Amino acid sequence: MRLTTIFKQLSTIALLFLAGLTPQANGQQVMTLERCRREATESNVMLKAAQERIATAEALEKVALMQFFPKLDANAALFWNSKSIQLLSDEQQNSINTIGTRVHDDMVSAVNENISQITDDPELAQRIVDALGGSRLETNLNEMGLEITDAMNINLSHIAAGIVTVRQPVFLGGRLLSAHHSAELNTQLQTLANDKVRDELNLAVDKAFWEYISLKHKTELAKEYCDLLDTLAQHVDIMVQTEVATQREVMQVRVKLGEARLSLTKATGGLEVARLALCQLCGLDLDGQYEFVEEDITKVGMTGGRDASDIDRRTDIRMVNTAEALSREGVRMARAGLLPNVAVEGSYIVTRPNLYNGFQDTWGGMLSAGVVVNIPICHPGDIYAVKAAKHKAQEAAYEAEEVRKLARLEVTTAAYQLDIAGRKLEQAEGDMASAEENLRLAGESFEAGVITASDLMMAQTAWLKAKSELLDARIDIRMKQSMLDRATGKK
Repeated sequence: MRLTTIFKQLSTIALLFLAGLTPQANGQQVMTLERCRREATESNVMLKAAQERIATAEALEKVALMQFFPKLDANAALFWNSKSIQLLSDEQQNSINTIGTRVHDDMVSAVNENISQITDDPELAQRIVDALGGSRLETNLNEMGLEITDAMNINLSHIAAGIVTVRQPVFLGGRLLSAHHSAELNTQLQTLANDKVRDELNLAVDKAFWEYISLKHKTELAKEYCDLLDTLAQHVDIMVQTEVATQREVMQVRVKLGEARLSLTKATGGLEVARLALCQLCGLDLDGQYEFVEEDITKVGMTGGRDASDIDRRTDIRMVNTAEALSREGVRMARAGLLPNVAVEGSYIVTRPNLYNGFQDTWGGMLSAGVVVNIPICHPGDIYAVKAAKHKAQEAAYEAEEVRKLARLEVTTAAYQLDIAGRKLEQAEGDMASAEENLRLAGESFEAGVITASDLMMAQTAWLKAKSELLDARIDIRMKQSMLDRATGKK
């Protein structure tokens, strides 16, 4: 009847979960093992931190991917200078500015020399030069000199410049590919680290859950034992009144009943402590009303042993494999420092003053494109960096092999412990059957007056011990099965 009732309760809980409802029992929220795991996963701070590390790794992976694409940069600058550039000295500028006057004076002197033999009129030479256009020539040459000197004075009091550059890496020694692959492996590593934290959390929840269930059943068993002793005490009291039993037997029963009640008090306190620990681990309100229920522990299914080589699904094995691959990428990254680098670059430069048209106060620009090649020739530091990376990769390989050996040992040990737990369960079930039969016979004998109350209490104590050991064996085999599943990466 009890098994049928438990089955009906579990069926009702399953239907409520499928309907998306929160099952309750007497105003309490029903918490199964799976729901405890889910609540713990959602509230655990370490898992949230691990998820942030995954998000960071994914962002860095995108950063590595973007290195394959061109980079576009734009820069601008504006300067004020207290002085401008003069390409000619003051004397040179004065000489050029008065070139017309000097040419005019030379013409007048030349005419005077030629007409001095004819007349001594000083103004005649000037009139002849003026008639030949000497004054206009003087003015024009002086103006041209001023224009030349002005052009040779570069006004750099205000300088504005801008450049837009596009760079496209072509070959960087495999550095970009290695960086991108390393970023992918790092993301995988952070994801596996998150899985490991979740696995450890689930294992802790399982232990706390089954500890609570064990204490709950032992508390119920202690209550049942107290009820048996209380009933026995009543029977002995009646037997004393009919002078079938003695006061000594009454005191023995009373002492045993007191010990049972004390054990019940301790079990109740331990159950409350286990409940608080489980609530704290699952992130539940410590003052909340929860009913922790389990599947029928009387039906234990064993999947048998596992092959110790079946460890590739384990989180720690996948982590060390990923770390080993990441160290090999480190070797490739270090080796890239010894290989040539090739990049294509194009730019557009604009300046004011215009550098390409006589430093005029206008905007001027030009396009520029080319290929940049860098060939390392003597880089001993990079050579030693490659050696260090190789040693690091070899270290990771040794560590990975050691983890694999320990994992195989863990699988073998977990399978052996599960086998031992199965044998203990079989023995506990046999002892329980014997204890129940012994208790039944002792009860009948006591009612017939064949044995004393002490003999009946011994049978009851044996029954209590057998039932407690059976409960421990059933819960222990659950934990051993869970540990084997985790050792082989099933969970």
